[in-house]
Amino acid sequence: MATLEQAAGFDLLLIEGFFDAPTCERIVGEMRAAESFAATVYRDSASGLVDSRVRRTTRVLPSPETREFVTGRLLAHKAAVEEHFRVRLSDCEEPQFLRYGVGDFFVAHQDGNTGMLRSERERSRRVSVSILLSRQSERPERGAYCGGSLVFHHWGVGAGSVDRHLSLGGEAGTLVAFKPETTHEVVPITHGERYSIACWYR
Repeated sequence: MATLEQAAGFDLLLIEGFFDAPTCERIVGEMRAAESFAATVYRDSASGLVDSRVRRTTRVLPSPETREFVTGRLLAHKAAVEEHFRVRLSDCEEPQFLRYGVGDFFVAHQDGNTGMLRSERERSRRVSVSILLSRQSERPERGAYCGGSLVFHHWGVGAGSVDRHLSLGGEAGTLVAFKPETTHEVVPITHGERYSIACWYR
């Protein structure tokens, strides 16, 4: 996991232990058995479309109780998120529960507040959140995944500018919050399955 100094360079808020190990295991276990479908991407309208050149992952629908539990935990941490990013927040979108298998990825993108995204959904996003539910490993291991890092980018503009990136490995239970206009991606999975939750404070 990144150091606090590295995270500060990209204005990330890291909350380790947002979920404890038993909670992560319970949610992942439910996700393995739940209904699922291909995750979509949004462009100029509120209706999503499947584009496997941009995003290849599976969205999972756990029980309403689990969705409410996650939303409740996010709202319980709203004040800490407001303080870090110095914004006023109201609520959050319904969380997206995601499963990445071998070869799955999400190309470098932003979640909102840029000229690239024009739908009302993206304009209302104030803070993006990713909650990591499974563990990343450098070598194939049972119950872990390889690849699949969450990578943040800062591309310099003008003479003398430096392109920077920060790669976050997966520590189960960690929450990562960032501004929606921050460029980020999920690099391809090379082994196992990566489980996570994406959500946006408004």
